[in-house]
Amino acid sequence: MSISLQYKSVFRHPRDPHKCCRQQFTARVQCAATTRQSRKRDQQVVAADELQLLSSTPPLVIPTVTQKKPVLDDPDLQSTWTHRAWVASGSISILISLLKSANSVAVDPNLSLEPVFAGLISYLLADLGSGVYHWAIDNYGDATTPLVGAQIEAFQGHHRFPWTITRREFANNLHALARVITFTVLPIGLVSNEPVFNAFVGMFGGCIMFSQQFHAWAHGTKSKLPSVVLALQDSGVLVSRAEHGAHHHAPYNNNYCIVSGAWNKILDENNVFEALEMILYFRLGVRPRSWSEPNSDWTEESLPMGQ
Repeated sequence: MSISLQYKSVFRHPRDPHKCCRQQFTARVQCAATTRQSRKRDQQVVAADELQLLSSTPPLVIPTVTQKKPVLDDPDLQSTWTHRAWVASGSISILISLLKSANSVAVDPNLSLEPVFAGLISYLLADLGSGVYHWAIDNYGDATTPLVGAQIEAFQGHHRFPWTITRREFANNLHALARVITFTVLPIGLVSNEPVFNAFVGMFGGCIMFSQQFHAWAHGTKSKLPSVVLALQDSGVLVSRAEHGAHHHAPYNNNYCIVSGAWNKILDENNVFEALEMILYFRLGVRPRSWSEPNSDWTEESLPMGQ
């Protein structure tokens, strides 16, 4: 309710100019009553206006791009001549180290045990290294991570579409690792003349470079794999299909090693990766992806029917 005063000035009487009228004050009373219903209606209008404003404002976070579902004839699964060139250079790099070690053994047969032992140790360490690296890129980083972002994205895509690795052509599957081997193993092989060291580097490089092929065989069906591969898997020389298959089932936090799988049981039973995750969490405050409820990024999508 509001009260306003209105003032009327003095004026002369129309008939008698010498007679004045009295000053007048008029009080106008205005009453504004707002009911609860009208107030609620006003609030709804304001809320609708705010919602329209927010919807017209561009988002602060760019939405994540959904991964494209691969198809059998996807060109991304085929090898190019560049892929083949890198695989050839990586293979030559490995052979240089191994042949130089073998040549030293041929000259001095007394050195035969040391290079063989070094090769065995590097084979075991390559399996351990593949597991640690696999665990790291499965749980940390994303496509924007420097140097390894593409591999992180590829491994996440592999969890959704694991069948694609069996459809990748040989050089397409190995070229990324072959490029790394070329730049690391080749200079060492050209410079070093130490037979034990060359045996270690050559075997380690070979296991790492071909680990993706061992990985592909672990996803293959028994009827389609060569008999020699089946024999190596059954004997534990290469990671078996059953052992690696456990990695693609919830909770997706075990069996990371993909060369022979010899370290998987040791690492999983002793909770080695869980301990590393706790250390990183308390030191850096970073949570691994395996702690989250598995979502569509982890859930496998099978090969479409009829393909």
